[in-house]
Amino acid sequence: MRTTKIEWTDRTWNPVTGCTKFSTGCAHCYAETMVNRLRAMGVAKYANGFMPTMHEASLYEPIKWKQPHTIFVCSMADLFHDEVPLDFIDSVMNTIRQTPRHRYQILTKRAERMAEYFTRTDIPQNVWLGVTVESSSVKHRIESLRPLQASVRFLSCEPLVEDIGELDLADAEEQGAAFFFKQWGTWGSDGVKRNKKANGKALDGKIIQMMPQLNMR
Repeated sequence: MRTTKIEWTDRTWNPVTGCTKFSTGCAHCYAETMVNRLRAMGVAKYANGFMPTMHEASLYEPIKWKQPHTIFVCSMADLFHDEVPLDFIDSVMNTIRQTPRHRYQILTKRAERMAEYFTRTDIPQNVWLGVTVESSSVKHRIESLRPLQASVRFLSCEPLVEDIGELDLADAEEQGAAFFFKQWGTWGSDGVKRNKKANGKALDGKIIQMMPQLNMR
């Protein structure tokens, strides 16, 4: 059962909330806007606003979800932020290991810290590891991700703030890499700025929203 509007996942899990600006892709952070709104509404979990905050009470939520889900971890934070203690990340991984029926998607801009973390522990088989690459200046994050032997490794090029170089989708298909085109945003394929809903999500006239096909226990 889908419980989020994010098209490429089923639901979110936020044992950590809050973050700090790290690169150009953070300029208009949706999570910061949403957290501040929830804080203003008096939601207790977000009392600290967008200050990085660990939530012990949220650590075991996925254990209660009996049906298999694809879960975006820390949609309101970056799990590998410097202010998240290693032992808390360990606790997140322990919950992941206890729930092999779920798939967990972990996305970070702190690619080097993620790579360093997984030199000290194994990567759970039900974890997807990804890095955000919003501009050519941060393509080095891919090199931190490349050696990690996760069941799925992925790139999130959102928000795409500049050309990051040639992307050969035919080659991606030949290599069995799933490509998910979310949307055009405020700039359409014709270079015209308009409402992102009006620009749609068709690429060369097609909706391309592929996902890796893996079994869950």
